[in-house]
This record gives sequence, structure tokens and C-alpha cells, in this order.
Amino acid sequence: MARKYLIETFGCQMNVHDSERMAGLLEQAGYEATVDAADADVVVINTCSVRERAEDKLYTRLGELRLLAAEHGHNPIVVVAGCVAQQEGAALLKRSPGVADVIVGTQAIRRLPMMVEQAAAQRRAVINLDPFDDVTFPLGVTKRNDPLKAYVTIIEGCNEFCSFCVVPYTRGNERMRPKADILAEVREAASTGHREVQLLGQIVNHYAAPDDPSCDFSGLLEAVHDVDGIERIRFASPHPRHVSPRFLATMARLPKVCRHLHLPVQSGSTRVLEAMRRRYTRDSYLDLIAQIRESLPDVALSTDMIIGFPGETDADFDDTMTLTAAVQYHSMFSFKYSARPNTLADKRLADDVTEDEKTRRIVALQALQRDIQSGLNAALVGQTVDVLVDAASRRHDTELSGRTSTNVVVNLPGAAEWIGRTVPVRIERAGPHSVWGQMSELGTPGSAS
Repeated sequence: MARKYLIETFGCQMNVHDSERMAGLLEQAGYEATVDAADADVVVINTCSVRERAEDKLYTRLGELRLLAAEHGHNPIVVVAGCVAQQEGAALLKRSPGVADVIVGTQAIRRLPMMVEQAAAQRRAVINLDPFDDVTFPLGVTKRNDPLKAYVTIIEGCNEFCSFCVVPYTRGNERMRPKADILAEVREAASTGHREVQLLGQIVNHYAAPDDPSCDFSGLLEAVHDVDGIERIRFASPHPRHVSPRFLATMARLPKVCRHLHLPVQSGSTRVLEAMRRRYTRDSYLDLIAQIRESLPDVALSTDMIIGFPGETDADFDDTMTLTAAVQYHSMFSFKYSARPNTLADKRLADDVTEDEKTRRIVALQALQRDIQSGLNAALVGQTVDVLVDAASRRHDTELSGRTSTNVVVNLPGAAEWIGRTVPVRIERAGPHSVWGQMSELGTPGSAS
């Protein structure tokens, strides 16, 4: 019988894609997937350390695996991968002794099958946290979770060193993938039926092709746009200070590029932004938003916001609230600040906003954002929008769901064979997080997006 593996993923899209890569590597090594830890010969926990809560999940899960082993006498090889693995290394073994067999850093996942076999043979922990500049990955190995949407990494690591962010310490310095490798992966995804591609990188709009000096991120978008079979292009995430007029003009000119722009601001206060080392001000960010609205009047904006950063005053938080109201984001990821190891903020700034005050502020911000989203979605009622149907509804057997180019979730009744098609949907009602509609009589399943 084939050996079995289970991968559990915490964190961002890059972690999800890393898990797809590790799944492909394990299957190439002869393993089969399972959904039950009690049935797995290898359990991989792919971790995130950007937020403290995601890091805590790891230790909770390691404790559960220890209990599972004691109850059933089943001892799989336990692998800790991802950012916490890179950050903590051998210290993981001290905090959770006797659980992890393999600790593989963010830049060493290609060595996962070899490390698993080594741990199985010697029954002691195997650790590889070595940095590797080579960001290539074998074409066709990745086991994609989604039959319609494909993640494609274009940049590894980050050079920004924002004072709150652990990424440069867990994923290393910025390394660009060759344009040729990226396009080969996009073509491979298109050949296997993937109609949407999402380009990934910590700061995607800082891309510069190492194998083509003339190719910046705009040039890469143009090249991906020319790939037959790809109908939608998304990317995450650009940095505000690297958004250029050329980038906006390129985005406006290419119809396959989705009209959604995730533009993390982190705070509405210039004083806090300076402490965060974001290298832009409130006013310059708002000026950029005005440029974007002029170049891309149909674009939907989303953002990230950190609440309770060290030294954040009531006035600073008011600036965040007024900026949020002014920009009118279609969606927002908001978090209470938690100090991250090795970062400048952790070393130099006191975490002086109380937990109660962080909670009060984030509740107020999320209430404001919910009202904004409700209003923006309500404005869609009566309109007909193109929706790429990507899944059956998790709540209703007869309902499908998909997304517009602007990344709005649309629910609609329909047949399962519509999944993978782009359909015109007339919106009938709206909520803060999604809208509902019926396929329009103006078109039939399969119409162009």
C-alpha cells in the first residue's frame, strides 16, 4: 500500500501555494493524499508567523498530534514547514519536545521528500533552514488545489523591512523568478484547464525579470496576458510606493487583468506610517488613490490595516477611520498589532496600546468597513455582471458561487456543469460580504468575461 500524507496550511496565499508544491513533491516520491491525520504516514503543518494567532495554531495542533499518537499508537512523521519553522528552527523542539521530526525552512521545501526519508531512517529530527537563491521549481510537479485558479510565484522574499513585518526574516531577501520560468508555468496551468492565474509575491509590482532586463511587472502582465487559455489575471500584493503611471496604464489597457487592486495601507496616520517604515504618507497615499480612480474608474480597492501599533493614539486611529471612509474599500483585512520576533518594532517600540483598546478600535473599524461594503454591494443591485463560476455553494446544494472581475463574491442558482464557465448574472440582493443574483437572459453559460 502507498504511504499517505496530510498537509495542513495556515496563513497566506503564498503558504497555500507552497503546500501545493509540497504535495506535488510528496506524490512524486510515491505518497498518496489523505484527509485523516490518523491515517497519514506524514503530516505536514505549513505555518504562518505574520500574526501571533496563526503561530499559536501550530503549537495547539502539535499538542493534538501528540495526543493522537498516544491514543492510537500511530506515530506519523511530523513536518513543520513555513515561516514559523524558519523563524524558530530547533527552538521548536524545545517548546514541543518529541513531536516534530522534520523542520523545513521556507527556502528548502524542494528537499522535503529527502528530509522525510532521512527522519524515518534515523528517527531523530532533521532540520534545514538554509537560504537558497535558486527560486526555480520543477515544472508540472505542483499539485494545484483549485481546478480553475492557479497560483504562480514571481518573487520570493522582501527587501522593504517594514518595522512590523517578519517576512524578510522568514522568507529572505527579494529574489525574482526568471520570466521564462513564470511563463512556462502559466502556460502549463492554462493547458490543464486553469482559466485564472494569480501572480504571487510580497511586492509583485517590484518585479524585474533577471533574464530580461527590459521586463518589469507591467511587461510581465503583458506577457501573461498573451497566454492562450488564461481569461483572468490577478496578483497580490503591490506596494503603494511602487505603483507607477506605467503600471496603472498597463492594468487599464489589458482586459484580462481583473479590476481589483489590493493596496495595503496599514494605517491612516502619517506619524504611525513613519514608525512602520512604510515610506509614504497619508496624503501621498490618498493622492495615489485619486490617480488610480482616474486611471481605473471601475477598479475595486482592498487593503490591510493594523490596529494598535505601538504609540497609536486616539488621533492616529481617527486618521485611520477617516482614511477608510474616504477611500471606500471594497474589502479589508484588519488585525490587532502583535509584536513579531526579530522585527524593528519588537526590538525598539513598546507595545503600549492595551488589548482592550485594540479591541475597541478594531470593532469600530470593522463596523465602518461593514457599512461601506454593504453600500458598495447594494449599488450592484439591478446590474448585470460577468461571473466566473468557481464552486458549489457551501450552504445550499442548488446554489453556485463565483467572483466578478472586481472580486465580489456572487451566489446564484445553477447547475453544477456551469462551474468553470463565465456567466452574466443580474444582481437581485446584496449583503456586506457577497451578493445574490440570477443568470441574465442576456447571455448563456460560457459567454466571454
